[in-house]
Amino acid sequence: MKLKQNRAGRIAAALGVLLATSLPATGLQAAGLHGKVVDTRGAPVAGAIVSLANGKGRTESVWSGADGSFSLDTGMRGKLALRVRKRFYEDAVQPMKSGQPVTIRLAQITDPQRLSDDHPALSRFSRIQFESDESSPFSRRNFTRDCLSCHSLGGAFTRTPRPPEGWMPTVQRMHGYVGSQDPAMIDRRAHLLSRAFDDTPLTSRPQIPYDPLVGASKLYQWALNGSSVPHDAEVSARTGKVYISDLFAGGVFELDLVSDKMTFAKEPDDGMPPGGGFAKAGLTPPFGLTLPHGPHSLAEAENGKLYLTDAIGSTLVEYDPTAKTFKHFDTGKGTLYPHTVRIAADGIVWFTLFASNQIGRFDPATKEMKVIDLPAQTRNAGLFVAPLPYGIDINPKDGSIWYAHFGNDTIGRVDPKTFEIREIDSPVHAPRRQRFDASGALWIAGFADGAIARFDPQSGQSKLYPLPTFAPNEIPAPYALAVNPLTQEVWVNDTALDVVWRFLPKEERFVAYPLPLKGSYTRDFSFTKQGWACSSNNPLPAASLEGFVPELICIDPHGAKAATKKKG
Repeated sequence: MKLKQNRAGRIAAALGVLLATSLPATGLQAAGLHGKVVDTRGAPVAGAIVSLANGKGRTESVWSGADGSFSLDTGMRGKLALRVRKRFYEDAVQPMKSGQPVTIRLAQITDPQRLSDDHPALSRFSRIQFESDESSPFSRRNFTRDCLSCHSLGGAFTRTPRPPEGWMPTVQRMHGYVGSQDPAMIDRRAHLLSRAFDDTPLTSRPQIPYDPLVGASKLYQWALNGSSVPHDAEVSARTGKVYISDLFAGGVFELDLVSDKMTFAKEPDDGMPPGGGFAKAGLTPPFGLTLPHGPHSLAEAENGKLYLTDAIGSTLVEYDPTAKTFKHFDTGKGTLYPHTVRIAADGIVWFTLFASNQIGRFDPATKEMKVIDLPAQTRNAGLFVAPLPYGIDINPKDGSIWYAHFGNDTIGRVDPKTFEIREIDSPVHAPRRQRFDASGALWIAGFADGAIARFDPQSGQSKLYPLPTFAPNEIPAPYALAVNPLTQEVWVNDTALDVVWRFLPKEERFVAYPLPLKGSYTRDFSFTKQGWACSSNNPLPAASLEGFVPELICIDPHGAKAATKKKG
Protein backbone atom coordinates (compact mmCIF):
# COMPACT_ATOMS: atom_id res chain seq x y z
CA MET A 1 0.00 0.00 0.00
CA LYS A 2 1.37 3.36 -0.98
CA LEU A 3 1.89 5.59 2.04
CA LYS A 4 0.79 9.18 2.21
CA GLN A 5 3.53 11.25 3.75
CA ASN A 6 2.59 13.63 6.51
CA ARG A 7 3.97 17.14 6.84
CA ALA A 8 7.02 15.83 8.67
CA GLY A 9 7.71 13.38 5.90
CA ARG A 10 7.52 16.12 3.30
CA ILE A 11 10.00 18.24 5.24
CA ALA A 12 12.53 15.44 5.67
CA ALA A 13 11.65 11.94 4.58
CA ALA A 14 14.16 10.40 6.97
CA LEU A 15 17.44 10.90 8.73
CA GLY A 16 19.05 9.23 5.73
CA VAL A 17 17.52 11.77 3.36
CA LEU A 18 18.38 14.59 5.71
CA LEU A 19 22.01 13.52 5.67
CA ALA A 20 22.16 12.73 1.99
CA THR A 21 20.82 16.14 1.02
CA SER A 22 23.03 18.11 3.36
CA LEU A 23 26.29 16.17 3.33
CA PRO A 24 28.50 14.89 0.51
CA ALA A 25 28.09 11.25 -0.41
CA THR A 26 30.89 8.81 0.28
CA GLY A 27 30.19 6.58 -2.72
CA LEU A 28 30.58 3.46 -0.56
CA GLN A 29 29.29 0.26 -2.15
CA ALA A 30 28.15 -2.51 0.22
CA ALA A 31 31.36 -2.51 2.18
CA GLY A 32 32.89 -1.43 5.45
CA LEU A 33 34.19 1.69 7.05
CA HIS A 34 36.83 1.70 9.76
CA GLY A 35 39.16 4.18 11.36
CA LYS A 36 39.42 6.49 14.33
CA VAL A 37 37.64 9.52 15.78
CA VAL A 38 39.87 12.14 17.42
CA ASP A 39 39.55 15.74 18.53
CA THR A 40 41.46 18.64 16.99
CA ARG A 41 44.47 17.87 19.22
CA GLY A 42 44.55 14.26 18.06
CA ALA A 43 43.22 12.80 21.31
CA PRO A 44 40.78 9.89 20.89
CA VAL A 45 37.05 10.60 21.21
CA ALA A 46 35.13 7.70 22.76
CA GLY A 47 31.43 7.14 22.23
CA ALA A 48 31.09 9.19 19.02
CA ILE A 49 28.23 7.97 16.83
CA VAL A 50 29.45 7.04 13.35
CA SER A 51 26.48 6.80 10.98
CA LEU A 52 25.96 5.78 7.36
CA ALA A 53 22.62 6.55 5.69
CA ASN A 54 21.42 5.23 2.34
CA GLY A 55 19.04 8.09 1.54
CA LYS A 56 16.10 5.67 1.50
CA GLY A 57 15.24 5.80 5.17
CA ARG A 58 17.77 3.36 6.60
CA THR A 59 20.74 4.33 8.75
CA GLU A 60 23.36 2.14 10.44
CA SER A 61 25.64 3.35 13.23
CA VAL A 62 28.35 2.25 15.64
CA TRP A 63 30.03 4.02 18.55
CA SER A 64 33.75 4.74 18.64
CA GLY A 65 35.74 2.85 21.28
CA ALA A 66 37.83 4.05 24.19
CA ASP A 67 40.76 4.62 21.81
CA GLY A 68 38.52 6.36 19.28
CA SER A 69 38.53 3.43 16.86
CA PHE A 70 35.43 2.16 15.07
CA SER A 71 34.45 -0.46 12.50
CA LEU A 72 31.16 -0.18 10.65
CA ASP A 73 30.37 -3.02 8.25
CA THR A 74 27.30 -2.57 6.09
CA GLY A 75 25.43 -4.38 3.36
CA MET A 76 23.75 -1.18 2.15
CA ARG A 77 24.44 -0.35 -1.49
CA GLY A 78 24.65 2.86 -3.46
CA LYS A 79 25.81 6.26 -2.34
CA LEU A 80 25.95 6.48 1.42
CA ALA A 81 26.13 9.61 3.54
CA LEU A 82 28.42 9.75 6.56
CA ARG A 83 27.91 11.70 9.75
CA VAL A 84 29.91 11.52 12.98
CA ARG A 85 28.35 13.06 16.06
CA LYS A 86 29.06 13.47 19.76
CA ARG A 87 27.40 15.86 22.16
CA PHE A 88 29.19 19.22 22.53
CA TYR A 89 31.22 18.60 19.35
CA GLU A 90 30.54 19.84 15.84
CA ASP A 91 29.10 17.19 13.52
CA ALA A 92 31.68 15.93 11.04
CA VAL A 93 31.42 14.56 7.53
CA GLN A 94 34.31 13.31 5.44
CA PRO A 95 34.13 11.77 1.95
CA MET A 96 36.31 8.71 1.56
CA LYS A 97 36.79 5.48 -0.33
CA SER A 98 35.60 2.15 0.93
CA GLY A 99 38.09 -0.02 2.79
CA GLN A 100 40.63 2.68 3.53
CA PRO A 101 41.18 3.52 7.22
CA VAL A 102 40.13 7.08 8.01
CA THR A 103 40.73 9.57 10.77
CA ILE A 104 37.78 11.81 11.56
CA ARG A 105 38.43 14.95 13.56
CA LEU A 106 35.74 16.46 15.76
CA ALA A 107 35.97 20.08 16.86
CA GLN A 108 34.49 21.08 20.21
CA ILE A 109 31.66 23.59 20.17
CA THR A 110 32.77 26.81 21.83
CA ASP A 111 29.90 29.26 21.33
CA PRO A 112 27.92 29.42 24.64
CA GLN A 113 24.52 29.52 22.96
CA ARG A 114 25.28 26.63 20.63
CA LEU A 115 26.65 24.65 23.57
CA SER A 116 23.41 25.36 25.39
CA ASP A 117 21.33 24.23 22.41
CA ASP A 118 23.27 20.96 22.27
CA HIS A 119 22.05 19.98 25.75
CA PRO A 120 19.33 17.35 26.07
CA ALA A 121 15.80 18.36 27.08
CA LEU A 122 16.46 17.09 30.61
CA SER A 123 18.98 19.88 31.25
CA ARG A 124 16.44 22.65 30.63
CA PHE A 125 13.68 20.85 32.50
CA SER A 126 16.00 20.49 35.49
CA ARG A 127 16.29 24.28 35.67
CA ILE A 128 12.74 24.50 37.03
CA GLN A 129 12.65 25.70 40.65
CA PHE A 130 10.97 22.62 42.07
CA GLU A 131 9.64 22.76 45.62
CA SER A 132 11.43 20.61 48.18
CA ASP A 133 8.22 19.37 49.82
CA GLU A 134 7.59 16.02 48.09
CA SER A 135 3.84 16.33 48.72
CA SER A 136 3.68 19.55 46.71
CA PRO A 137 2.31 19.45 43.15
CA PHE A 138 5.46 21.38 42.21
CA SER A 139 8.00 18.97 43.67
CA ARG A 140 10.29 17.46 41.08
CA ARG A 141 8.62 14.09 41.52
CA ASN A 142 5.08 15.35 40.91
CA PHE A 143 6.10 17.84 38.22
CA THR A 144 7.83 15.02 36.31
CA ARG A 145 4.83 12.72 36.56
CA ASP A 146 2.36 15.45 35.61
CA CYS A 147 4.20 17.19 32.77
CA LEU A 148 6.66 14.81 31.07
CA SER A 149 4.23 12.06 30.14
CA CYS A 150 4.16 12.70 26.38
CA HIS A 151 6.77 15.35 25.65
CA SER A 152 10.49 15.97 25.98
CA LEU A 153 9.75 19.15 27.88
CA GLY A 154 12.83 21.35 27.54
CA GLY A 155 13.79 20.20 24.05
CA ALA A 156 14.06 22.32 20.93
CA PHE A 157 10.29 22.27 20.35
CA THR A 158 9.33 23.55 23.81
CA ARG A 159 12.22 25.59 25.17
CA THR A 160 11.45 28.86 23.32
CA PRO A 161 11.44 31.66 25.91
CA ARG A 162 8.00 33.13 26.57
CA PRO A 163 6.30 35.07 29.39
CA PRO A 164 3.96 33.31 31.82
CA GLU A 165 0.92 34.35 29.80
CA GLY A 166 2.56 32.73 26.79
CA TRP A 167 2.72 29.43 28.69
CA MET A 168 -0.84 29.72 29.99
CA PRO A 169 -2.70 28.20 26.99
CA THR A 170 -0.35 25.20 26.94
CA VAL A 171 -0.66 24.57 30.67
CA GLN A 172 -4.44 25.00 30.55
CA ARG A 173 -4.67 22.49 27.73
CA MET A 174 -2.47 19.95 29.54
CA HIS A 175 -4.50 20.32 32.74
CA GLY A 176 -7.68 19.94 30.74
CA TYR A 177 -6.63 16.51 29.47
CA VAL A 178 -6.97 15.11 32.98
CA GLY A 179 -9.86 17.27 34.15
CA SER A 180 -7.90 19.63 36.42
CA GLN A 181 -8.48 23.35 35.93
CA ASP A 182 -7.29 24.76 39.26
CA PRO A 183 -6.44 28.37 38.27
CA ALA A 184 -3.84 28.82 41.02
CA MET A 185 -2.01 25.63 40.02
CA ILE A 186 -2.07 26.61 36.33
CA ASP A 187 -0.75 30.09 37.07
CA ARG A 188 2.03 28.78 39.30
CA ARG A 189 3.11 26.20 36.72
CA ALA A 190 3.17 28.78 33.92
CA HIS A 191 5.41 31.06 35.99
CA LEU A 192 7.80 28.23 36.87
CA LEU A 193 8.15 27.24 33.22
CA SER A 194 8.64 30.80 32.05
CA ARG A 195 11.39 31.39 34.61
CA ALA A 196 13.26 28.17 33.74
CA PHE A 197 12.86 28.34 29.95
CA ASP A 198 14.57 31.68 29.44
CA ASP A 199 17.50 32.95 27.36
CA THR A 200 20.13 31.98 29.92
CA PRO A 201 22.55 29.47 28.35
CA LEU A 202 22.77 26.05 29.97
CA THR A 203 26.14 25.20 31.47
CA SER A 204 25.68 21.76 33.08
CA ARG A 205 27.42 19.80 30.26
CA PRO A 206 26.10 16.27 30.95
CA GLN A 207 28.61 13.72 29.68
CA ILE A 208 27.64 10.11 28.98
CA PRO A 209 30.51 7.79 30.01
CA TYR A 210 31.74 5.33 27.41
CA ASP A 211 31.14 1.64 28.08
CA PRO A 212 32.84 -1.19 26.10
CA LEU A 213 29.42 -2.80 25.63
CA VAL A 214 28.35 0.25 23.66
CA GLY A 215 31.41 -0.04 21.44
CA ALA A 216 30.50 -3.66 20.71
CA SER A 217 26.97 -2.76 19.60
CA LYS A 218 25.36 -1.58 16.39
CA LEU A 219 22.35 0.68 15.88
CA TYR A 220 19.83 0.45 13.03
CA GLN A 221 17.27 3.13 12.19
CA TRP A 222 14.32 3.01 9.81
CA ALA A 223 12.39 6.19 9.02
CA LEU A 224 8.64 5.63 9.42
CA ASN A 225 7.58 7.83 6.53
CA GLY A 226 3.89 8.66 6.63
CA SER A 227 3.62 8.01 10.35
CA SER A 228 2.22 10.47 12.87
CA VAL A 229 2.47 8.98 16.36
CA PRO A 230 3.93 5.46 16.04
CA HIS A 231 3.38 4.29 19.57
CA ASP A 232 4.40 0.70 20.26
CA ALA A 233 6.49 -1.67 18.17
CA GLU A 234 6.09 -5.46 18.35
CA VAL A 235 8.55 -7.88 16.76
CA SER A 236 6.69 -10.89 15.39
CA ALA A 237 7.94 -14.15 16.87
CA ARG A 238 6.71 -15.91 13.71
CA THR A 239 8.04 -13.76 10.87
CA GLY A 240 10.58 -11.39 12.45
CA LYS A 241 8.74 -8.44 10.95
CA VAL A 242 7.96 -5.46 13.15
CA TYR A 243 4.41 -4.18 13.60
CA ILE A 244 3.91 -0.64 14.84
CA SER A 245 0.63 0.85 16.02
CA ASP A 246 0.19 4.48 15.00
CA LEU A 247 -2.10 6.43 17.30
CA PHE A 248 -2.86 9.37 15.02
CA ALA A 249 -2.50 7.70 11.59
CA GLY A 250 -5.03 5.13 12.77
CA GLY A 251 -3.51 1.86 11.65
CA VAL A 252 -0.59 -0.55 11.70
CA PHE A 253 2.78 -0.28 9.96
CA GLU A 254 4.53 -3.48 8.93
CA LEU A 255 8.31 -3.28 8.47
CA ASP A 256 10.59 -6.00 7.12
CA LEU A 257 14.00 -5.45 8.73
CA VAL A 258 15.83 -7.31 5.94
CA SER A 259 14.25 -5.87 2.79
CA ASP A 260 13.31 -2.50 4.39
CA LYS A 261 9.85 -2.90 2.82
CA MET A 262 7.18 -1.05 4.78
CA THR A 263 3.40 -1.15 4.33
CA PHE A 264 0.53 0.43 6.19
CA ALA A 265 -2.89 -1.01 6.99
CA LYS A 266 -5.55 1.59 7.77
CA GLU A 267 -8.02 0.66 10.47
CA PRO A 268 -11.61 1.00 9.14
CA ASP A 269 -14.05 3.22 11.02
CA ASP A 270 -16.61 0.39 11.36
CA GLY A 271 -19.27 2.92 12.33
CA MET A 272 -17.19 4.56 15.05
CA PRO A 273 -17.77 8.34 15.06
CA PRO A 274 -15.02 10.99 15.26
CA GLY A 275 -13.91 11.13 18.88
CA GLY A 276 -14.58 7.42 19.30
CA GLY A 277 -15.89 6.12 22.60
CA PHE A 278 -15.47 9.52 24.20
CA ALA A 279 -17.84 11.13 21.70
CA LYS A 280 -20.33 8.28 22.14
CA ALA A 281 -20.28 8.97 25.88
CA GLY A 282 -20.74 12.71 25.37
CA LEU A 283 -17.18 13.47 26.50
CA THR A 284 -14.33 15.45 24.97
CA PRO A 285 -11.62 13.07 23.77
CA PRO A 286 -8.00 13.50 24.95
CA PHE A 287 -5.94 16.04 23.00
CA GLY A 288 -9.17 17.16 21.29
CA LEU A 289 -8.75 14.29 18.83
CA THR A 290 -11.46 13.59 16.30
CA LEU A 291 -10.09 10.15 15.43
CA PRO A 292 -12.47 7.20 15.50
CA HIS A 293 -9.98 4.71 16.99
CA GLY A 294 -6.37 5.63 17.90
CA PRO A 295 -4.48 2.31 18.19
CA HIS A 296 -2.05 2.49 21.11
CA SER A 297 -0.50 -0.80 22.25
CA LEU A 298 -0.27 -4.20 20.56
CA ALA A 299 0.70 -7.79 21.30
CA GLU A 300 1.06 -10.90 19.13
CA ALA A 301 -0.88 -14.08 19.83
CA GLU A 302 0.51 -17.55 19.10
CA ASN A 303 -1.53 -17.76 15.88
CA GLY A 304 0.14 -14.62 14.56
CA LYS A 305 -2.81 -12.30 15.02
CA LEU A 306 -2.23 -8.99 16.76
CA TYR A 307 -4.40 -7.50 19.47
CA LEU A 308 -4.44 -3.72 19.74
CA THR A 309 -5.95 -1.31 22.23
CA ASP A 310 -7.95 1.49 20.61
CA ALA A 311 -7.38 4.36 23.01
CA ILE A 312 -9.94 6.73 21.49
CA GLY A 313 -12.40 4.15 20.19
CA SER A 314 -12.62 2.20 23.46
CA THR A 315 -12.38 -1.10 21.63
CA LEU A 316 -10.03 -4.06 21.53
CA VAL A 317 -8.92 -4.84 17.99
CA GLU A 318 -7.95 -8.14 16.41
CA TYR A 319 -5.69 -7.58 13.40
CA ASP A 320 -4.80 -10.31 10.93
CA PRO A 321 -1.49 -9.23 9.30
CA THR A 322 -1.87 -11.81 6.51
CA ALA A 323 -5.37 -10.84 5.43
CA LYS A 324 -4.90 -7.19 6.52
CA THR A 325 -8.29 -7.28 8.27
CA PHE A 326 -9.45 -5.68 11.52
CA LYS A 327 -12.17 -6.86 13.92
CA HIS A 328 -13.40 -4.57 16.70
CA PHE A 329 -14.64 -5.73 20.09
CA ASP A 330 -16.43 -3.20 22.28
CA THR A 331 -14.94 -3.06 25.78
CA GLY A 332 -18.29 -2.10 27.31
CA LYS A 333 -20.29 0.86 28.51
CA GLY A 334 -18.39 3.26 30.74
CA THR A 335 -14.96 2.03 29.65
CA LEU A 336 -12.48 4.60 28.38
CA TYR A 337 -8.97 4.63 26.91
CA PRO A 338 -7.74 1.05 26.53
CA HIS A 339 -4.01 1.38 27.07
CA THR A 340 -1.42 -1.43 27.43
CA VAL A 341 -2.14 -4.98 26.25
CA ARG A 342 -0.47 -8.31 27.06
CA ILE A 343 -1.38 -11.91 26.22
CA ALA A 344 -1.19 -14.71 28.78
CA ALA A 345 0.17 -18.20 28.13
CA ASP A 346 -3.41 -19.52 27.86
CA GLY A 347 -4.19 -17.02 25.09
CA ILE A 348 -6.34 -14.68 27.19
CA VAL A 349 -5.85 -11.01 26.31
CA TRP A 350 -5.46 -8.61 29.25
CA PHE A 351 -5.31 -4.83 29.03
CA THR A 352 -5.56 -1.69 31.13
CA LEU A 353 -8.32 0.89 30.73
CA PHE A 354 -6.47 4.07 31.62
CA ALA A 355 -9.24 6.67 31.93
CA SER A 356 -11.97 4.49 33.47
CA ASN A 357 -9.69 2.77 36.02
CA GLN A 358 -10.33 -0.81 34.95
CA ILE A 359 -8.69 -4.00 33.68
CA GLY A 360 -10.07 -5.73 30.61
CA ARG A 361 -10.07 -9.48 29.90
CA PHE A 362 -10.88 -10.90 26.46
CA ASP A 363 -11.12 -14.56 25.46
CA PRO A 364 -10.40 -14.84 21.70
CA ALA A 365 -11.96 -18.33 21.60
CA THR A 366 -15.36 -17.38 23.04
CA LYS A 367 -15.21 -13.61 22.27
CA GLU A 368 -16.19 -12.99 25.91
CA MET A 369 -15.22 -9.56 27.25
CA LYS A 370 -14.99 -8.93 30.99
CA VAL A 371 -14.11 -5.66 32.71
CA ILE A 372 -12.77 -5.52 36.27
CA ASP A 373 -13.09 -2.35 38.32
CA LEU A 374 -9.96 -1.32 40.24
CA PRO A 375 -9.67 0.47 43.62
CA ALA A 376 -10.62 4.10 43.07
CA GLN A 377 -8.99 5.95 45.94
CA THR A 378 -6.53 8.71 45.05
CA ARG A 379 -3.87 10.07 47.36
CA ASN A 380 -1.46 12.32 45.45
CA ALA A 381 -1.14 16.08 45.28
CA GLY A 382 -0.12 16.22 41.65
CA LEU A 383 -2.11 17.03 38.55
CA PHE A 384 -3.74 13.63 38.10
CA VAL A 385 -6.99 13.19 39.98
CA ALA A 386 -7.47 9.47 39.27
CA PRO A 387 -5.39 6.30 39.86
CA LEU A 388 -4.82 5.71 36.09
CA PRO A 389 -3.89 2.05 35.44
CA TYR A 390 -0.97 2.04 33.00
CA GLY A 391 1.38 -0.91 32.44
CA ILE A 392 0.34 -4.54 32.78
CA ASP A 393 2.06 -7.93 32.60
CA ILE A 394 1.51 -11.60 33.46
CA ASN A 395 3.58 -13.50 36.03
CA PRO A 396 5.10 -16.53 34.23
CA LYS A 397 5.11 -18.53 37.48
CA ASP A 398 1.42 -18.41 38.48
CA GLY A 399 -0.38 -16.55 35.68
CA SER A 400 -1.39 -13.67 37.93
CA ILE A 401 -1.99 -10.27 36.35
CA TRP A 402 -0.04 -7.28 37.63
CA TYR A 403 -0.78 -3.65 36.81
CA ALA A 404 0.68 -0.26 37.67
CA HIS A 405 -1.46 2.57 39.05
CA PHE A 406 0.52 5.44 37.55
CA GLY A 407 -1.31 8.27 39.32
CA ASN A 408 -1.54 6.53 42.67
CA ASP A 409 1.97 5.13 43.25
CA THR A 410 0.63 1.60 43.67
CA ILE A 411 0.88 -1.74 41.89
CA GLY A 412 -1.79 -4.40 41.95
CA ARG A 413 -2.38 -8.11 41.44
CA VAL A 414 -5.46 -9.64 39.80
CA ASP A 415 -6.19 -13.31 40.32
CA PRO A 416 -6.91 -14.65 36.79
CA LYS A 417 -9.55 -17.09 38.08
CA THR A 418 -11.37 -15.31 40.92
CA PHE A 419 -10.53 -11.73 39.78
CA GLU A 420 -9.68 -10.86 43.36
CA ILE A 421 -7.58 -7.69 43.56
CA ARG A 422 -4.72 -6.96 45.94
CA GLU A 423 -3.03 -3.57 45.73
CA ILE A 424 0.19 -2.47 47.45
CA ASP A 425 2.53 0.50 47.48
CA SER A 426 4.82 0.64 44.48
CA PRO A 427 8.55 0.56 45.27
CA VAL A 428 8.92 3.47 42.81
CA HIS A 429 6.84 6.60 42.27
CA ALA A 430 4.71 7.02 39.15
CA PRO A 431 5.11 3.41 37.97
CA ARG A 432 4.48 3.21 34.25
CA ARG A 433 5.19 0.09 32.21
CA GLN A 434 6.45 -3.05 33.91
CA ARG A 435 7.61 -6.52 32.91
CA PHE A 436 8.30 -9.90 34.48
CA ASP A 437 11.55 -11.76 33.94
CA ALA A 438 11.78 -15.54 33.61
CA SER A 439 12.25 -15.99 37.37
CA GLY A 440 8.95 -14.29 38.17
CA ALA A 441 10.48 -11.02 39.38
CA LEU A 442 8.62 -7.89 38.34
CA TRP A 443 10.68 -5.00 36.95
CA ILE A 444 9.03 -1.58 37.21
CA ALA A 445 9.93 1.75 35.60
CA GLY A 446 9.71 4.55 38.16
CA PHE A 447 9.01 7.56 35.97
CA ALA A 448 9.09 10.16 38.74
CA ASP A 449 11.99 8.62 40.66
CA GLY A 450 14.47 8.22 37.82
CA ALA A 451 14.88 4.60 38.84
CA ILE A 452 13.79 1.05 38.11
CA ALA A 453 12.86 -1.52 40.72
CA ARG A 454 13.00 -5.30 40.98
CA PHE A 455 10.02 -6.56 42.97
CA ASP A 456 9.64 -10.14 44.21
CA PRO A 457 5.89 -11.00 44.38
CA GLN A 458 6.62 -14.00 46.61
CA SER A 459 8.46 -12.19 49.39
CA GLY A 460 7.15 -8.70 48.77
CA GLN A 461 10.74 -7.42 48.84
CA SER A 462 12.07 -4.96 46.30
CA LYS A 463 15.35 -3.38 45.32
CA LEU A 464 15.74 0.04 43.77
CA TYR A 465 18.24 0.87 41.03
CA PRO A 466 18.56 4.63 40.38
CA LEU A 467 19.56 5.51 36.84
CA PRO A 468 22.90 7.33 36.56
CA THR A 469 22.91 11.12 36.45
CA PHE A 470 25.40 12.80 34.14
CA ALA A 471 25.06 16.30 35.58
CA PRO A 472 24.00 17.49 39.06
CA ASN A 473 20.26 17.12 39.67
CA GLU A 474 19.54 16.02 36.09
CA ILE A 475 17.49 12.95 37.00
CA PRO A 476 16.24 10.78 34.09
CA ALA A 477 12.57 9.86 33.60
CA PRO A 478 12.32 6.21 32.44
CA TYR A 479 9.12 5.61 30.49
CA ALA A 480 9.05 1.85 30.12
CA LEU A 481 11.19 -1.26 30.32
CA ALA A 482 11.29 -4.76 28.91
CA VAL A 483 13.27 -7.93 29.60
CA ASN A 484 15.31 -9.51 26.80
CA PRO A 485 14.18 -13.16 26.81
CA LEU A 486 17.60 -14.37 25.64
CA THR A 487 19.74 -12.65 28.28
CA GLN A 488 17.24 -11.48 30.94
CA GLU A 489 18.83 -8.04 30.68
CA VAL A 490 16.46 -5.13 31.22
CA TRP A 491 16.19 -2.47 28.52
CA VAL A 492 14.84 0.87 29.69
CA ASN A 493 13.34 3.67 27.61
CA ASP A 494 14.21 7.31 28.25
CA THR A 495 12.21 10.45 27.54
CA ALA A 496 14.53 13.45 27.85
CA LEU A 497 18.22 12.49 27.64
CA ASP A 498 18.55 11.07 24.08
CA VAL A 499 19.73 7.69 25.36
CA VAL A 500 18.58 4.10 25.72
CA TRP A 501 19.43 2.22 28.91
CA ARG A 502 20.56 -1.39 29.22
CA PHE A 503 20.63 -2.84 32.73
CA LEU A 504 22.70 -5.91 33.58
CA PRO A 505 21.04 -7.59 36.60
CA LYS A 506 23.98 -9.86 37.43
CA GLU A 507 26.35 -6.89 37.58
CA GLU A 508 23.68 -4.46 38.82
CA ARG A 509 24.82 -1.71 36.51
CA PHE A 510 23.46 0.43 33.68
CA VAL A 511 24.88 0.98 30.21
CA ALA A 512 23.79 4.17 28.43
CA TYR A 513 23.56 4.18 24.64
CA PRO A 514 23.65 7.72 23.17
CA LEU A 515 21.14 8.06 20.31
CA PRO A 516 21.87 9.90 17.05
CA LEU A 517 18.84 12.22 17.05
CA LYS A 518 18.04 15.09 19.38
CA GLY A 519 14.59 14.95 20.91
CA SER A 520 14.51 11.13 21.10
CA TYR A 521 11.63 9.68 23.10
CA THR A 522 11.53 5.90 22.82
CA ARG A 523 8.50 3.80 23.71
CA ASP A 524 8.08 0.10 24.57
CA PHE A 525 10.82 -2.41 23.72
CA SER A 526 10.42 -5.66 21.80
CA PHE A 527 13.15 -8.14 20.84
CA THR A 528 14.15 -10.06 17.72
CA LYS A 529 15.15 -13.72 17.83
CA GLN A 530 18.79 -12.55 17.63
CA GLY A 531 18.35 -10.38 20.72
CA TRP A 532 18.09 -6.97 19.06
CA ALA A 533 16.25 -4.44 21.23
CA CYS A 534 13.71 -2.50 19.11
CA SER A 535 11.57 0.52 19.92
CA SER A 536 9.75 3.32 18.15
CA ASN A 537 11.36 6.74 18.55
CA ASN A 538 8.39 8.99 18.97
CA PRO A 539 8.07 12.21 20.91
CA LEU A 540 4.73 13.95 20.71
CA PRO A 541 4.46 15.83 18.40
CA ALA A 542 6.85 14.44 15.75
CA ALA A 543 8.23 17.97 15.28
CA SER A 544 10.00 17.47 18.63
CA LEU A 545 12.33 14.95 16.99
CA GLU A 546 15.28 16.17 14.96
CA GLY A 547 14.44 15.60 11.29
CA PHE A 548 10.70 15.54 12.11
CA VAL A 549 10.19 11.88 11.09
CA PRO A 550 9.49 9.20 13.72
CA GLU A 551 11.56 6.05 13.37
CA LEU A 552 12.07 2.50 14.46
CA ILE A 553 15.40 1.88 16.15
CA CYS A 554 17.01 -1.48 16.88
CA ILE A 555 20.20 -2.06 18.86
CA ASP A 556 22.19 -5.21 18.20
CA PRO A 557 24.30 -5.68 21.37
CA HIS A 558 26.94 -7.68 19.49
CA GLY A 559 26.78 -6.24 15.98
CA ALA A 560 29.60 -3.72 15.75
CA LYS A 561 31.87 -5.92 13.65
CA ALA A 562 29.28 -8.17 12.02
CA ALA A 563 28.27 -7.42 8.42
CA THR A 564 24.51 -7.29 7.85
CA LYS A 565 22.74 -9.69 5.56
CA LYS A 566 21.15 -6.82 3.71
CA LYS A 567 21.66 -7.23 -0.05
CA GLY A 568 19.99 -4.20 -1.57
